[in-house]
This record gives sequence, C-alpha cells and structure tokens, in this order.
Amino acid sequence: MSVLEDARAVDAVGGVCDACLGRVFADRSFGLTNRERGRALRTAIGLEDDEEPASVDAADCWVCEGYCDAFDEWAERAASKVEDVEFESYQVGTRPPALIEENERMLREDAGLDADAGERFKSEFNREVGKRVGRLTDTEVDFERPDVQFLLDLAEDEVTAEINSAFVYGRYRKLERGIPQTKWPCSACNGSGRQGREPCEECDGSGYRYPESVEQLTAPVVEDVMDGVGATFHGAGREDVDARMLGTGRPFVIEIEEPRRRTVDTDRLQQDINAFAEGKVEVEGLRLATHDMVERVKRHDASKRYSAQVRFDEPVDAESFADALAELDGATIEQETPNRVDHRRASKVRTRDVYEIEGELEGSRTATVEVHGAGGLYIKELISSDEGRTTPSLAGLLGVGAEVTALDVLRVDGEDEPFEHSAYFRD
Repeated sequence: MSVLEDARAVDAVGGVCDACLGRVFADRSFGLTNRERGRALRTAIGLEDDEEPASVDAADCWVCEGYCDAFDEWAERAASKVEDVEFESYQVGTRPPALIEENERMLREDAGLDADAGERFKSEFNREVGKRVGRLTDTEVDFERPDVQFLLDLAEDEVTAEINSAFVYGRYRKLERGIPQTKWPCSACNGSGRQGREPCEECDGSGYRYPESVEQLTAPVVEDVMDGVGATFHGAGREDVDARMLGTGRPFVIEIEEPRRRTVDTDRLQQDINAFAEGKVEVEGLRLATHDMVERVKRHDASKRYSAQVRFDEPVDAESFADALAELDGATIEQETPNRVDHRRASKVRTRDVYEIEGELEGSRTATVEVHGAGGLYIKELISSDEGRTTPSLAGLLGVGAEVTALDVLRVDGEDEPFEHSAYFRD
C-alpha cells in the first residue's frame, strides 16, 4: 500500500488528531513535525477526493487525549523547575499513561498497520517538549550526560528536575602530617560522635578519628561556591596519614551534588580553598571537569616518586648501602599485603616495579632514599621488608632492620599520558 492509502486507513479509524495521524508516518519526510505531517496527509486526501480536509482537535483525540496540544504547557512547567539553576544542557523523559500506549497499539491494529509503524507517543512528547525547554532556557539537549534531567509524569501530572553533579579537577599538596585524605569516621562511635547519651571520648564528640582531612579542607568551599547539597572527594590513590603530599601534588576531583551554579571562577575558587585550608593543604590547577574525570582519576595508571627518611637498627657502610640500592634499581618487587593494611585489604601477593632508586647516607644509621615506582608499590615495606613479606627490600639486602621515619610523596604522574587531558574538561 502507498503512504496515502495507509493514511486513509488511519484516518478512517476516526477521532484522530493531526499529530497522532502524522506520528504513524514519522519515518517519512524528515523536517516536519508530526502535526505538520498529519495535516499534509489529510490535505493530500482532501485534494484527491476534492473535499475539504478532515480536522480533529487534539482535545477530542481518543489516542493522545489532548496531550498533543500541551507541549507548551509542559515545557513551561519544566522550565519553572530550574529558574534558579545554572545549566547548559538537559534531557527530557516522559512517562505516559498506560492508556495512551494502549490507544497507540489499537490505532495501528485497527488501521491494519505494523505495531511499530512510525514512532511512539513518548518519543514525540520528549522531542516537542524538549525543543521548547531549550528555547525557554537557552540551553542545549544532551542525550548522554546532561546537566539537568527532566521527567514528565503525565499520569501523575508531575514534573521533576534532577540536577546532575558538577565536577572540579585539580591537584592538592598536603603540607602537614597527620591529615587523612578523606573523612575518617571514629570507629568507637561509628561516626555518631556519641556513646550512649554522652559524647564519644575517643573523638571528643566530633565523630571523626582525625579532626581534619584534605576533603574537609577543600570540598566545603567548592560546595558553597557552587551552591550544592553535598560533596564527594575522589583522589588518584592516597598517601598515608603520616605522609606529606608535596611537589606537583596529587590529582583529585570534587563532585558537587545538585549544584545551582556551574560556571565559577576557578582561579578565585583556588584562592578561597587555599585561604580556608590555612597552609595545611594547597590546591592548584583547578578546572571544571566532566563526570568521566572521576573514573580517570581513580583508574588511570600512575607512577609515583617518594622521598623517605630511613633509620637503620645497626650501622651501615656506604658500599653496602650503594650495592643494595643498585640491586633494587629497576627490580620487580613481590609484596604480600602489608601487616599494617591487612585488616582492610585482600591478602595477596602483588608485583610492582621500582623504576629508579637513589639515596644518601646521612650517618651510619640514617639515610634519605628517593624512589620512583609503579602505582601501588608500598614504599615503607620496600625499605623495612615487613617481616619478609616484601622481597627484595632494602632491609633484607643489607641484613639489618630498617624503617621509614618520615615519608613524602613528590609526584603522581600518569604512566602513559598525563591525567590532564582536554577531553575531560568543560572549559
């Protein structure tokens, strides 16, 4: 059958508005709305029959029950939900009444057409309301990761707007020891700050094992500036609580939930964070990022450089020290999960490479050692041997006990390419 013959069959069912008629033929003649397509088909039928084209108001249409005349209304309702929200992209989703979906099935069946002919009512409603939302808010549709996701629930007569998170990337330096990367809830009170009716003695009622963290010294500022309702800190690995993070800093992303502001001056934000942290933490290189940057920061292969202050149990001579470092330089290390983290990490043997190691004796029983190694290499255990759980190790090669008394991370770099890549930034 021809398109015109199929259109006659749909029109003959009766009581169908132009949009619902045109929707059955949505895969024909691109560039038209379904209403225009339906009107054109009816006009063609009228010309062929030498009669005035039929007309059915959407309000009287048994298929859409008037919803095809309500695009403007629903778009205005959606736009009103985000009047105080700054965003650049959006997507519209529709939850139609079950009756309309059944009406669509019956229309095609009664007209003798395929059940999947044209497009669904839901698709048209998404598109037509979406175009109007874009005009009202001066924003662009995004089908992958929009700033705002609208849901039009026609059956419940409700519009909801989900504001997706915003992301800020940067690098941090931790300039003081005794500061964890993220909040560390007190184990004695499970983070509640109380034991029964009394404040928790272990944490003085704070709910945290440590009073401050890199997260607590940075994320609240970003949350406040972007007017969000919550923040999550994502780091590219983490250093020990008693280690400093110096040099070029560690990559991180702060995720802000339901931000009302997305366009912020990152230079000013950087200054605000650094002032708030009062010299305990510094950030640099802040940029607005995509949500994909979270995964990149957490999964991107990285190498790290460390500087360790080492103390030996017995005197060590310069030649033995140099020989041990030469043995470790470029070596592949086998490390069983260290005793100090065995309670929270799976017990297994990991192999990691030492790319480069050098050191200098500062006395017969103290030294400074710098290590460039693969991500996941446990530096303290590389020095101490961890009771033989790490081989080879500096202590094992020297045959004397050794421990790291102070550890600094100097660099965190991508193995094959930098963390910073234009594809992951919004500016």
